[in-house]
Amino acid sequence: MEVTSCSSKPHVLAVDDNLVDRKLVEMLLKKSSCKVTTAENGLRALEYLGLADEQENALESNESKVSMVITDYCMPGMSGYELLKKIKESSATKEVPVVVVSSENIPTRINKCLEEGAQMFMLKPLKASDVQKLTCHLVN
Repeated sequence: MEVTSCSSKPHVLAVDDNLVDRKLVEMLLKKSSCKVTTAENGLRALEYLGLADEQENALESNESKVSMVITDYCMPGMSGYELLKKIKESSATKEVPVVVVSSENIPTRINKCLEEGAQMFMLKPLKASDVQKLTCHLVN
């Protein structure tokens, strides 16, 4: 995991099993003055957030480490949808906005994510204008 730091910046956790997509999101977010942490799968993301099984109550008292999570929908092991559900089930992270991204425009999938509490569903490849929309959400 890589962390780019600066305390006053919004902190975004970018989760994607594809290195190129992860680097693209990281670059776009950094250009928008965000602090970025990357994770290559849902389990790593949960560990970072303190939500992995053995860390059950690790974060209950303090607020979440991140301002937003951006996750790919299709990942091996744990999908972005499953990650979204775990984040929304935890009292420590349920208020954290989650944005789901996918290269496939499948309305039922999009609706399922939005119903489960996703802030937004965006199509890959993400563009600078998409990231600007996200950072506007973070700042406001």
